[in-house]
Amino acid sequence: MALEDTYRAYLQALNERRLDDLAEFVHDSLTYNDEPLTREQYAAMIAPDLTAAPDLYYDATILVATDTQIACRIQFDVTPQSEFLGFPATGTRLVFAEHVFYDFTDNRIKAVTSLIDRWAVHQQLGR
Repeated sequence: MALEDTYRAYLQALNERRLDDLAEFVHDSLTYNDEPLTREQYAAMIAPDLTAAPDLYYDATILVATDTQIACRIQFDVTPQSEFLGFPATGTRLVFAEHVFYDFTDNRIKAVTSLIDRWAVHQQLGR
């Protein structure tokens, strides 16, 4: 399976809330923004966002792949029901992007570097 196909299957698992399937896509240990995590810690980092924003959908609008790396712009359009990304829920619809880079080893994620456009969220909340 090509790396891009593997990555799209990973996003589908996230969109379907199948965090138990992360073992197929993520190594037992990885780094997230240079911080070492276990796969379980990584899943625990993602889970609150899925709960806070039930309409959260990972929409890969730009995706560039090599044999071992993925660069992606993920677009989000959500209405959080509880605290989300450190912001209180206000019933406001939020549209923002994440730019994320993945390093893969043996066709599984080994490192993630993520930049979420928190400024866009901040602006939409009028803060």
